[in-house]
Amino acid sequence: MAGKIVKGLGTLVVLGAIGAGAFLYITRPQPHPASFWEGAGTPDVKNGELVFSMGGCVSCHMAPKAEGEAQLVLAGGIAINSPFGKFHVPNISPDEKAGIGSWTLAQFGDALTRGVGPNGEHLYPSLPYGSYARMTAKDVGDLFAYIKTLPKSDNVAPPHELGFPFNMRLALGGWKFLYLNDAPRVTLANADDKVKRGQYIVEGPGHCGECHTPRDPLGGFLADQWLAGAPNPEGEGRIPNITPEGPIASWSEADIVTYLTDGNTPEFDYVGGTMAEVQKNMAKLPASDREAIAAYLKAIPGHEDSPK
Repeated sequence: MAGKIVKGLGTLVVLGAIGAGAFLYITRPQPHPASFWEGAGTPDVKNGELVFSMGGCVSCHMAPKAEGEAQLVLAGGIAINSPFGKFHVPNISPDEKAGIGSWTLAQFGDALTRGVGPNGEHLYPSLPYGSYARMTAKDVGDLFAYIKTLPKSDNVAPPHELGFPFNMRLALGGWKFLYLNDAPRVTLANADDKVKRGQYIVEGPGHCGECHTPRDPLGGFLADQWLAGAPNPEGEGRIPNITPEGPIASWSEADIVTYLTDGNTPEFDYVGGTMAEVQKNMAKLPASDREAIAAYLKAIPGHEDSPK
């Protein structure tokens, strides 16, 4: 009997080791192959500047309370509150030590789109790589080239303030296994080029779903409630539903374009809150991109306001 027990325990140990090994393999950091970034082509700094505005990089990576041209010093240091703890935004200026000045395009791109740090570590999805995963190698390369033209900063942001188990980076591999992919958030039949462009911006570099889509307890999007509104992750209030059944249901495409261009609503109100910074960034895009965003928002499935 004792022999059978020992043998059974041994089998369990072996199966446990196999299971642990399989988990570690499946959830390992997975950067793109080097060939992916070779397809970025010759950098276009002008396009990189547009992608920079599209992604709202200034809003998170500028120094706290920076204004005017000082916002282009991507010193980091802003604190982002979340249900999982406090994240401190890093320096992404071209400084070789404190920023990303010594990074390669592959390191930058894999951080941005795969959540893999320069030393092969998992990054937290406070960097919205779950959305940026849809970006093209060309746009990422152009963005990297533009950031390298900006001023340097030697500021070093403090470490994140996260409690157990959220301070365990190993668990991020499981989160990625569940949620990280580059598939479209919605399937749109017969979408024309304008709607497809809007889909790319909203679902990718614009990362609109990061605020406008409700999440489950692990922080993943509720896929069937895309853009249906959500609690404000940084405090009180709610981020509105921007589907065709939300508060903007009566807005025309032209109304949405006007809102993104100058902040005015059809109700003679004006953009406010954190959306004010988003609107300023969207106003820097070509009119055709704002029109594409509006066309996409009118084409997606409508949802009633999310209860979560």
